[in-house]
Amino acid sequence: MPRRRLGVALLIPPPLDREIDGLRRACGDGALGKVPPHVTLVPPVNVREDAFEDALAVLRVAATAAEPLVLRLGPAATFHPDTPVLYLDVGGDLDGLHRLRDAVFVAPLARSLTWPFAPHVTLAEEQPPERLEAGVTALADYHVGVRVDRVHLLEERKDDQRGRVWEPVADVPLAPAVVVGRGGLPLELLVSQTHESAGRAVVVTARREGRVVGTATAHVGGSTAELLDLHVVDGERKTGVGTQLLAALEGALADRGVGRLRAATGAGDPFLIGRGWRLEPAKMLVREIFRNSG
Repeated sequence: MPRRRLGVALLIPPPLDREIDGLRRACGDGALGKVPPHVTLVPPVNVREDAFEDALAVLRVAATAAEPLVLRLGPAATFHPDTPVLYLDVGGDLDGLHRLRDAVFVAPLARSLTWPFAPHVTLAEEQPPERLEAGVTALADYHVGVRVDRVHLLEERKDDQRGRVWEPVADVPLAPAVVVGRGGLPLELLVSQTHESAGRAVVVTARREGRVVGTATAHVGGSTAELLDLHVVDGERKTGVGTQLLAALEGALADRGVGRLRAATGAGDPFLIGRGWRLEPAKMLVREIFRNSG
């Protein structure tokens, strides 16, 4: 069975990521351009291809039990003499960070470790002692705050120009799932994203009492998205799950700048038409969506 080499990290968001990359460039980081600035939660682990969705599920569950993290980066420090690494220390909401790390460090993402978890942002690896000391001295007063609002799943891939690189393949917001239908059986809706070379997909997962009862997926291409899947499990159909999934998907797409959602006419015509979709001459069902719709 093929395996995928994955990792879990908190990516440093813009514009601070560019500032950190500037520090990495000054420190001679050989991984610059091959992995974005980040705090590692799960170091590289080989996951079976058929367990990839399980890995995504781990992130989705962990993220719904977390909140955005306010962290402090700096000053610089080193793991020398254990390993020749220069890094920025990570402080701030360490309790929340450790809880999140524990929540994602489970099968199929768990692995044996050489060193205990020590949150940090790597600036340079494989550096001689004198350069490590110079970096610690130069950045002794460097401190910066950052708010991280999502957790990323990364995958190692081969790039013809850059060699082995790490790229995000999915992200999940650090926030409780949206709960609808509080008067009856509550339905939890969680929005996440996957990233592929052909573009990105927005996924809405519906859970009731901890059990997945439906999903909706759309592929995003610029300001237009295509509905790939809208599925509700047996026993939950005609209970409003599909309507809530579709509304949450439209709202998530609108928030990402998408104004038009399309679907092949075979994708549940009566259901979609009954919810404001229209049939175009090209035999595609189309829904115009707006920010904060649904």
